[in-house]
Amino acid sequence: MKLFQQLLVAPAALGLLAPVAAQAADFNVDAMAEYAPSSRKEQVTSITQFSDVYPTDWAYQALASLIERYGCVAGYPNGTFRGNRAMTRYEAAALLNACLDRITEVTDELRRLIKEFEKELAIIRGRVDGLEARVGELEATQFSTTTRLKGQADFFTGAIKYADRDECNDEGGDCNSDAFNFSYRLTLNLNTSFTGKDRLYTRLRTGNMSNQWTQTDSYLADAKSGDNTLKVDKLWYTFPIGSEFKATVGALIENYYMIETPTRYKPILKAFKLGGYGAVLGASTGQGFGLQWRQNVDPGEPALNIAANYVADGGDGAKGDSKEGMFGENTDAYFLSQIGYGNRQWHISALYALKNAGQREECLTDEAGLTSCSNVSGAKAAMGYSTPRAKDLGHPLNAVGLRGYWSPQDSGWIPSISAGIDFGFADSQFDGNSEAVKGWMVGLNWKDAFMKGNKLGVGVGSYSSYATSVKGQGWPDDENFAVEAYYDFRVTDNIVVTPAIFWVDDAYGQEQLPGQNKFGGLVKTTFKF
Repeated sequence: MKLFQQLLVAPAALGLLAPVAAQAADFNVDAMAEYAPSSRKEQVTSITQFSDVYPTDWAYQALASLIERYGCVAGYPNGTFRGNRAMTRYEAAALLNACLDRITEVTDELRRLIKEFEKELAIIRGRVDGLEARVGELEATQFSTTTRLKGQADFFTGAIKYADRDECNDEGGDCNSDAFNFSYRLTLNLNTSFTGKDRLYTRLRTGNMSNQWTQTDSYLADAKSGDNTLKVDKLWYTFPIGSEFKATVGALIENYYMIETPTRYKPILKAFKLGGYGAVLGASTGQGFGLQWRQNVDPGEPALNIAANYVADGGDGAKGDSKEGMFGENTDAYFLSQIGYGNRQWHISALYALKNAGQREECLTDEAGLTSCSNVSGAKAAMGYSTPRAKDLGHPLNAVGLRGYWSPQDSGWIPSISAGIDFGFADSQFDGNSEAVKGWMVGLNWKDAFMKGNKLGVGVGSYSSYATSVKGQGWPDDENFAVEAYYDFRVTDNIVVTPAIFWVDDAYGQEQLPGQNKFGGLVKTTFKF
């Protein structure tokens, strides 16, 4: 019996003194003797042994506790309790004495146990003191009270094979990458909050992905060029404005982080990222800012969202020491906007992008060693994955896109479906410049495929945006195609192994050389910590 439970007996017993009559009847020794627990041949152990006590009585639970938990209340030999009868002071004294005896027994037992385990208690006390000291030291030297650090290490093992490497090289290509490769990428994400609603995001990354995994026609979604140098490649700050608006500003910011994610498909090839990575979406890391609005609705209900942002991407204008700055005439500027509606199960969105690339100097060196330079224009830096013909623009590109996804409520043979299509238009003035471009993709994901926690994915579409109209030429033969399949095998909650294969057909469009089509296979292993 617990000590603190026993200590509650005394107040409970004293509470029984309240109904004692101030002017009690004459003391009845026989009655008191009959009531005393010691006079009973058998101690009462259950309240049900009393014939005159009922569950509807107002003190039923209190009486049951004194009898069954503490064993210090008895009745009369005839099996009654006589709860409505006034208690004499002698009867109260007998009841209180019985309860105090129980407390004394427990107290003595507790003292004996304390003495018996005196050494063990001293050891525990010392360990607690040591733990408190270590906690104090940790608090004094902790990394941060506001920052959470998450890391991820990715290993890529696999190879690329050209359809006909020799033929490609005979035609003047560079198809010499039929090789097995083992690459890595390490990412550290630091999320800092100062108010609980804002976020300062810093990403540190390194790797050695400067191989076939970062080539134009086999660029992986997870790939990142690197030379084993750890550097900051993402840095921005997000904060709320009221209950529905969110603003973002940063020196190294990606535009698609400032919109609602328009797809649920997880790609292998970067060309399939975000429902297509060419006309509307593309390379854009740089200085920028954005504003998002999302309708307040009940959890699970569809909501309307609107977003707009501006990024001076990786061209000369985006550099911190650039004389052009973010809004210079020759700055590669990228305006992106989105309007969407849906929830986590389904969503549809429309996007518009203005990719404004100013004049830039390009220099070529001939076989004799002579270098010639000229000014060219076009939205090359922000085009993402596009054929050479699609990148040949004389003016900024206006692009529109549609994105949508749907996921079944339950895992099964029905997959989640993500799709996207892009159209781009440029007011080209010179023959040979592209006037219109296009790109599309469809991605399927099966959740809990073959085993709970695993995922199967299949994606098809154009590898990149391609020209559909060229000034002075009409409709060019510039279309391309890619297909991929992968399987996420979850070894543990923090380790995932992903075998994957893909095929890329005519990645360079009408400038494709014979033999340049690629087949690739890899195994990606992800460690999260």
